[in-house]
Amino acid sequence: MAAIGLNDSPAGSSFERNEMELRFAKTVIWFWVCLFVTNPLPQVSAEESPSSLLAGAHAQEITPPKFPISVNGNMADQQAMGAHDPLYARCIVLKETKSATRPGTAIAIVVCDSCMIPRTLLDRAKELAAKKTGIPSSNILISATHAHSCPTLAGVFQSDPDTDYIEFLIEQIANGIERANSQLESARVGWGSIDQPNMVFNRRWLLKEGETTEDPFGGKSDRVQTNPGFGNVKVTQSQNIVDPEVSVLSIQSREGRPIALLANYSLHYVGGVAGNVVSSDYFGEFAQRVARKLTATDVQPPFVGMMSNGTSGDINNVDFRQKSVAAKEPFEQIQLVAETLAADAAVVCKKIEYHNALPLNVLEAEIVLDVRQPAANELAAAKAKIAAIPDRPLKGLPAIYARETTLLAEYPASVKAKIQVMRIGSLAIVSSPCETFAETGLAIKKGSPFKQTFTIELANGYNGYLPPPEQHRLGGYETWRARSSYLSAEAEPKVRATMLRLLSELNK
Repeated sequence: MAAIGLNDSPAGSSFERNEMELRFAKTVIWFWVCLFVTNPLPQVSAEESPSSLLAGAHAQEITPPKFPISVNGNMADQQAMGAHDPLYARCIVLKETKSATRPGTAIAIVVCDSCMIPRTLLDRAKELAAKKTGIPSSNILISATHAHSCPTLAGVFQSDPDTDYIEFLIEQIANGIERANSQLESARVGWGSIDQPNMVFNRRWLLKEGETTEDPFGGKSDRVQTNPGFGNVKVTQSQNIVDPEVSVLSIQSREGRPIALLANYSLHYVGGVAGNVVSSDYFGEFAQRVARKLTATDVQPPFVGMMSNGTSGDINNVDFRQKSVAAKEPFEQIQLVAETLAADAAVVCKKIEYHNALPLNVLEAEIVLDVRQPAANELAAAKAKIAAIPDRPLKGLPAIYARETTLLAEYPASVKAKIQVMRIGSLAIVSSPCETFAETGLAIKKGSPFKQTFTIELANGYNGYLPPPEQHRLGGYETWRARSSYLSAEAEPKVRATMLRLLSELNK
């Protein structure tokens, strides 16, 4: 019998025709089922959320409006009589527009040209910014660069803050966030990193067997000497723990115009600032140079480059492995470091994959950390030492640390510290209110569930150095009890565990 096509209609074959049509329909359905199973429709991931991204940035000047002003970062107070370069609070605002599946989160990140900033000041600045912008204060991260040539905001050693400058800074930070928020536009973001090991060196050196060094309290149990100098015969080797990663968050308009770039590097500061002036150190110089590298010097609104400090509590820019180094002109090393890091950031930007839409989230926790308070006999000895020295300013570490002991005795038995983590897609930013050691930062990066993670230290407050327990046992400057280092030896494990817990929760 001749084959019957579906379009043939011979008399008396309706049953056969209906049966063949049914078989054909089943075949078509089966074909599409198989196609979908083996090639499913693309899923909308959390990384590419349906909501779009907005961004704005602004550099708010925070150069002191009047001089002289106290500058901290040294054992003795220094009065600055002017500014070598302007200081800024560099601000970024990112906002995820509201969608059916996302609430429309907004975050702000601010990096201030400052040595360190107390939490009371930053809390006030956040509350003011929240009123001006509607961004929750819990979604605002504010950090200090730790430049040692900026106005005193936290009383340490013999420097005390200027109350007028505190009030000025609070207002300026809030104004900067407000201005960044007012410039929100459709944007895209991307991130990446590159290693730059030639600018970071661990400044804590192990003493040779049998060698000793005296701490400010008369003890000789330290097994580490910080910044030992060139050719020191007492030391054997640096601890050699550094984090060389230059992390970059690049923010552009949808059309590719640079809006802002946030970099992160674990380098304490550079120094070499001559004269009685304030300066932003390599952090400010980087901001200018990265703008030139990205041909973003003339864009409107103005491009904002910013360098945040990673985990550099034990890291500096001096290689004591050398026997000596040639003297350099003032600001020369600052320019060298800034140029190197700006070039590195530009290389990263060429390889970045940008995202128009991604999730933003913030988590923070407040933890209680114990304070190392002096014993009664230690306090009595410190007061006696200070009373016997009529001259001011105090000279010599024993006298300076005796004063620190008397002031630290007024501290409570414990303090509250804020830990904050931010998610920008698969990038995580972790904040610490302390001068955090490189090994802590490396541990956070290793334990993070995110594709890329970096830590900003001296953020959302100031709680001094954060040496891990083993570093406390080794001793050295970063562990000497003072207002610059007052947390208990068990503070670092508690901070580290909180950071990792928040990262885990943020990744859910």
